[in-house]
Amino acid sequence: MVSIIAAVSGNGAIGKDNDMPWHISEDLKYFKKTTSGHPVIMGYNTFLSLGCRPLPGRRNIVVSTRQASGLRDGVEFCSSLEAAMEISRPDTEEVFVIGGGRLYKAAMQYADKLYITEVHANVEDADVFFPAIDPGLWEEDSRSENMYDGKSGVEYSFVTYKRL
Repeated sequence: MVSIIAAVSGNGAIGKDNDMPWHISEDLKYFKKTTSGHPVIMGYNTFLSLGCRPLPGRRNIVVSTRQASGLRDGVEFCSSLEAAMEISRPDTEEVFVIGGGRLYKAAMQYADKLYITEVHANVEDADVFFPAIDPGLWEEDSRSENMYDGKSGVEYSFVTYKRL
């Protein structure tokens, strides 16, 4: 199963200057808990935003034409999303695409499930956006109550979608 996990603002923003436009502690914990033990596939800019280090407890695969295929410091490089999915599937029943914007857009056609943290705010100066979730293809499977992060002042909800 291919899953996508992302935190998305009301206007679809997911990034600004190669970073997330917010810091929500519970969202980071949710991300870690949900993806731990599973392969994660990311684009090169997402890898850079993580400090070029692998996420612990997960097989880390970076889709990039900038690095030769192979392994480097616990991170594997593939030249395409399809190649990354192919090498990750024997490991687990669920593979996670964790960003960025171009990879999310490419992965939507393969995804079976979306784990979306809906951030109840708009980010007007964002430069990376999540693709629209087509209600003709996706249905909401679960939704948490609205929560509030006191440190960032942001309201959010955890929502999962399944493909129709």
